[in-house]
Amino acid sequence: MNVDLLKNTSSVSEFILLGLSNSQEIQIFLFAIFFLVYVAIIVGNLLIVISVIVDNHLHSPMYFFLANLSFFDLCLSSAATPKVIADFLRKRKTISLWGCMAQMFFMHFFGGGEMSLLIAMAMDRYVAICKPLHYKTIMNRRALIVFLLLSWATGFIHTTSQMVFTVGLPFCGPNAVDSIFCDLPLIIKLACTDTYILELLVIANSGLLSLVCFILLLISYIVMLVTIWQHSSTASSKAVSTLSAHITVVTLFFGPAIFIYAFPFNSYSVDKFLSVFYSIITPLLNPIIYTLRNQEMKAAIKRLSSQYLGSWLTS
Repeated sequence: MNVDLLKNTSSVSEFILLGLSNSQEIQIFLFAIFFLVYVAIIVGNLLIVISVIVDNHLHSPMYFFLANLSFFDLCLSSAATPKVIADFLRKRKTISLWGCMAQMFFMHFFGGGEMSLLIAMAMDRYVAICKPLHYKTIMNRRALIVFLLLSWATGFIHTTSQMVFTVGLPFCGPNAVDSIFCDLPLIIKLACTDTYILELLVIANSGLLSLVCFILLLISYIVMLVTIWQHSSTASSKAVSTLSAHITVVTLFFGPAIFIYAFPFNSYSVDKFLSVFYSIITPLLNPIIYTLRNQEMKAAIKRLSSQYLGSWLTS
């Protein structure tokens, strides 16, 4: 009875997030930066989603995937960023045990889904460049729905296969996390039990998923570039122009992810800054890259802005 009582009273109910700095001035500066970045993420990605929905010129497979990518970016960033921003104004940065578990669940859910969605986008570009005459037949509505459902399923399986073992871990000792949000490898290290097997599972699950997806994308890009080089006259200029933007986004997304899980338990400071880049900067760069390099998207956003601004001024 006394032993059980001792275990209950010594169990961890919250984690302390150490953040990026202890300086109040720096934290206020970071609050302003992160707040502005998050607002830009919301506005930029929402503009893409709304433009694709309401503009008939963007009702194509490529923009269907782009709108869903922006939705994933919105959700991925919102899983942690609002809490991060609020913590910059707090002296003691804490998060409850179940709040931490929920944060990790949704970050890996939307992160895993985005990985497979990027593969679907690469498939779309492959068909547009390598099989342009059969593009509408292959990338039909049914194929788009299947690709989207596979992305959601991949994200769910990816996060569930890790979190199902994490939620049952006993936490009874240290509860300080050297990050701005709950990072799965760091949380696992705080458990009061041997987590070596689980650490390997996390590396195999997240690391190999990132690596395999990146290799598949790399192979598809090589095939597409060879096709462009051999049949430059028949390749669609629009499809070719969007390929470079897609390659840039994929590199920015998978680069930090592979680095994080290649060295997950050794360099906490590097892991911390790469996590910031992966969850906050990348969702901001995606809409910038796709809008600045895409004339149709820029035109659609201008039409959307002028339409609603005009109706607001006349009302």
